[in-house]
Amino acid sequence: MKLKVLASGSKGNCYILETLAGTLILECGISWKEILLGLNYDISRVIGCLVSHEHKDHSRAIEDVMNAGIDVWTSQGTIEALGIKHYRLKPIKDKDRLLMGDMTILPFEVQHDAKEPLGFLIRNRPTGENLLFITDSYYSKYKFKDLKYIMVECNYIKETLDENIENGYIDQAMKPRLLQSHFSLENVKEFLKTNDLSQCREIVLLHLSDRNSDSEQMMREIREVTGITPKVATRGLEVELNLYPY
Repeated sequence: MKLKVLASGSKGNCYILETLAGTLILECGISWKEILLGLNYDISRVIGCLVSHEHKDHSRAIEDVMNAGIDVWTSQGTIEALGIKHYRLKPIKDKDRLLMGDMTILPFEVQHDAKEPLGFLIRNRPTGENLLFITDSYYSKYKFKDLKYIMVECNYIKETLDENIENGYIDQAMKPRLLQSHFSLENVKEFLKTNDLSQCREIVLLHLSDRNSDSEQMMREIREVTGITPKVATRGLEVELNLYPY
């Protein structure tokens, strides 16, 4: 598999996951023009699009994606919140498996201020590799085994957020929403410690806050906890997710 980051953050989120059987779009929170560019203007191999929830930084181009002939899978709650009707908009439920190309998708409930947000466990059937995708959530009640790759939001550092509020850079009123809708570095570390990382090869940090994060500190502290040096999802990042030569 190959991961391409087209955008990650409050201004928009979109990731491309390529396998031998096709290409999966994860989130479509940027313009269709930008997505097309990321696909090298070739939509013939696209097998579908997954959208975690209705917020525009994750769903902005959803109608353009469907109008291009691509099925979009998301929760019924997200469909209702978007208020869109389209024959290519497909509801998917918590823990209902979906076969897509050579991938098996297992959606699962996450905690966010949205109607019915989802994370996704993606399995490459030919290799048996599992990729976990979880963003815009402050907590996960699930534990996962046999993870090879993890894409996880690491939005803010609580100490940095508190300092920015104290110094007047961030409105105090924003703090409750951040605490109850996004993954902090502290919670990400606890989440990673409770999961089986014995087979994990890559951790990619998503959706870092412009003001309340520090990528170097996040990478350092997660490396100390997991023994894995994470990557930060910046525009243009490409990561080869291969079982071999490991």
